[in-house]
Amino acid sequence: MPPGRARILDAAERLLRTIGLARSTTKEIARAAGCSEAALYKHFRNKEDIFVRLLEERLPKLGPLLAELTEHPGERDMTENLTEIARGAAEFHASSVPIIVALYAEPTLLKRYNEGPREVNAGPRRPLDGLAGYLRAERAAGRLRPDADCDSATALLLGACCQRAFPLSTDESEPPARGVRRRSRPHGLRGIG
Repeated sequence: MPPGRARILDAAERLLRTIGLARSTTKEIARAAGCSEAALYKHFRNKEDIFVRLLEERLPKLGPLLAELTEHPGERDMTENLTEIARGAAEFHASSVPIIVALYAEPTLLKRYNEGPREVNAGPRRPLDGLAGYLRAERAAGRLRPDADCDSATALLLGACCQRAFPLSTDESEPPARGVRRRSRPHGLRGIG
């Protein structure tokens, strides 16, 4: 059986995904973790703290990969790098949808979460800054056109990964919007890869 803190986070994650944030009370979390409600407070300040820690500790992270790629531009195939980044970002967004939706449904939790990343130099800007930094390093190494817009390319790639986690239609046979070509390459991505 995992140590108390990990067991509590496991239980909170299971409950969040099965019954939602509103019904995931500290009493329910303690019951699912097999501990007393008082035991929760040995590790966490309150329910919001449990879910903030869950977000910070359990979701896939892109930071280490982006830091490694930025430190060593030009050493690996750029298409493979961007594919790996996109996979990691898509996995993060797919894993985080229930938690992120819960955040926006609970104002006190959202406020607490927004405060937390500032305290530890983390937050939603980190992957954007990391990917843009990687692309700038590749541009400086001559593997991207000198006029490549790294910030726009970053927003397009990570935005697309986020979009995959929020399907707009259940009808997959639906054609793209009028005037949108399936294989077009946005201007900001020309010269990448």
